[in-house]
Amino acid sequence: MDHRDILTRFKNGDLGREQAAALLTGAHPGSAARHALLTAEVAPPRAAVSQPPPARALTTAPAGGGPPLPADGYAITALHGRFPDADGLDAFWHTAVLGGRDAGRRTSGSPAGAGAGAGAGAGAGDFDAVFFGLTPQDAALMDPQERLLLEVLWQTLETAGCTGARLDTLTAADGEPRAVGVYVAHDPLGRAAVAPAPAGDAPAAAGAGVTLPARLSTLLDLRGPGHCVGGGGAAFLVALHQALSALRAGECGAALVGAVGPRPGPARRHPQGAEGGQGVGAVLLRPLAAARAAGDTVHAVVRATAVAHPGRRAREAAADRLARRALAAAGVTAAGVGLRETETTVAATTGDTGAATGLAALVRAVLQLRHGTLLPAPGGSSAVPWARPHDQSGRELPRRATVAVRPAAGSPAAHVLLEEPPRRGPEPIAAGPAGPAAASGELVLLSAPTPEHLAATARRLADRVLPADAVEDGTQDGRRLLAALARELRLGRAVRDCRLAVVARDTGELGAALRAFADDLAGADDLAGADDRDGADDRDGADDRDRADDRDRADDLAGADDRDRADDLAGADDQDRAGAGGARGSVRCADLRGAQGPGVLFGELPETRAYLAALWRGRRLDALARLWLAGVDVTAADTAGAAPVLPLPTSALLRRPLREAGCPATDGPTPS
Repeated sequence: MDHRDILTRFKNGDLGREQAAALLTGAHPGSAARHALLTAEVAPPRAAVSQPPPARALTTAPAGGGPPLPADGYAITALHGRFPDADGLDAFWHTAVLGGRDAGRRTSGSPAGAGAGAGAGAGAGDFDAVFFGLTPQDAALMDPQERLLLEVLWQTLETAGCTGARLDTLTAADGEPRAVGVYVAHDPLGRAAVAPAPAGDAPAAAGAGVTLPARLSTLLDLRGPGHCVGGGGAAFLVALHQALSALRAGECGAALVGAVGPRPGPARRHPQGAEGGQGVGAVLLRPLAAARAAGDTVHAVVRATAVAHPGRRAREAAADRLARRALAAAGVTAAGVGLRETETTVAATTGDTGAATGLAALVRAVLQLRHGTLLPAPGGSSAVPWARPHDQSGRELPRRATVAVRPAAGSPAAHVLLEEPPRRGPEPIAAGPAGPAAASGELVLLSAPTPEHLAATARRLADRVLPADAVEDGTQDGRRLLAALARELRLGRAVRDCRLAVVARDTGELGAALRAFADDLAGADDLAGADDRDGADDRDGADDRDRADDRDRADDLAGADDRDRADDLAGADDQDRAGAGGARGSVRCADLRGAQGPGVLFGELPETRAYLAALWRGRRLDALARLWLAGVDVTAADTAGAAPVLPLPTSALLRRPLREAGCPATDGPTPS
């Protein structure tokens, strides 16, 4: 048998993986394997499927072969993006509703300013290296597209509530935690410098795009597969198609699919649209059944995908063929699709965004499904309501949309079928504690890489989720919101070295405490500029990479050193006997960046986990707060049951200019 026969029989199931590998490599398998190989040599090939499965079968094989798609598809549980003149999805929707005609904002395709709505291309040389554990020198050696992807992938995970303890629940078929695949699409990377690599690993060339998913996975500690798709308007949709294959095979429990393009520079004009610019964004995918069981937010459902090169066929013929394949795989007809997004419909909103074109088209489709509104078509006048279709018996059907990008020179075509999520009632906010337990309040934990980041994130949380004039303070709904918020911060956010803990009885008390904390730290000279509301002047102190040596605030940071931690723990049990809640409404904080030694508890021991779980069940909030400030990760032992994910603002990023030579700049941060 030649290699083609071996691969064909392996694909048809006539050869096992070990048998095929042995034949391809010329290795000598064992006796049992040799017998199987001899048998396989004379086994007749299986008959090929000559036509698509019936339309009624919703578990048909996906386009291109492989295991069958689940009947309910794959959920988009988070999406995040920045596009020209649209720094976020709300701004993108605003621009799209106006038909891309907001001339007051669309002054250029690649804005140079870093103001609100500036978009992905703004401040391409600015980056928060400290937040991602990088030195400014290492960050300066990264390609700007890689820095943008790193930011947006993290923000997508945070939007889904999957950067903390919940991330460990995303497992592969073999049980490996943090099994999140990373699939990225980008235009050609232009930097040939050397990117940072973990100790003991050989450095990788930053310009080598094929290694980009591996480097991003290392920085984010994700343990799933990955792949890179370079260039072409369909690149993002191709990456999404590959991510679904990994999910079907059980190689990961979720998959991040991101795109960025083109490189910062002069704007490019699309033939049918406005000037182009840089777009960057990502989505998080999970099997729909798993997403609903976990309480994830489901923005849309991917029902089918199809990808192929056109060969010598006309572009339109190739696109039509993929459309038929995707519809057949999902068991729906063309009449059941109410929206078709293509590179042409996107151009009016974003212009030419290169490898992010498919991303922009998918985001437009998802937002229209979410809002039940059809955006203006190219040359159209205004958005219109999108009524749900009905079948012949009058039964209401879900809205469906297709996202397609036609092939260009040297690149494939891709087609994706989307559906709005199954309709269900409003997600109830999990009930908080009742009776005496409610009087003790809720323990809210927050952490960040530096005190400056901690203050900015606390301010953002207070302003966007806990407005000072909230009417539900002290009500049952307010207490439920507080319990849900405290739980989401514990399970959905990563644990960092600079921490705060506060016990609050209602959202008003929590908001006031967080604002007071942010104001106190913003008033210090070395934190000037961290408050994004009043635009404070540049910092007078050292920047945050030097603050590990700055102990001027030691008196303000409770439990910052080992002696304080020992004192805190010694009295924890006595205070718990006096009351479960501890001090209410006052923030306690700790800076653990200079902590030495193994800490007060070994978190990996099952006895430690059992002890922490008992503290949560007994609502020993003061003891848990003291352990948290002493360096113990108390979040992993939270035994709270499943509840809907509560969308929260992402952590504050404090971007600073990076010098091309790798030398840090002294300019103040730009909060975002």
